[in-house]
Amino acid sequence: MDNIRKHIIFYGRVQGVGFRYYSVNKARQLGLTGWVKNLCDGSVEMEVQGKESRIDELILFLEKRQYIDIEYFDARLIPLV
Repeated sequence: MDNIRKHIIFYGRVQGVGFRYYSVNKARQLGLTGWVKNLCDGSVEMEVQGKESRIDELILFLEKRQYIDIEYFDARLIPLV
């Protein structure tokens, strides 16, 4: 299975709830690379690269965190770096 890279913006209660902390730690556990940052409108932006199933696993993990409330997210494939 080949690696992919996704640009994702998460909306909802995603700032001030450990979103970036959980994202970084879980991504490392899953062997993913990329970055995550807060945006001024209260959303969180992420670029993540790795196996698609691992990226999906990361998103599911984040959706199950107690204080994180992802209302929706926009994801698109982008070129690998």
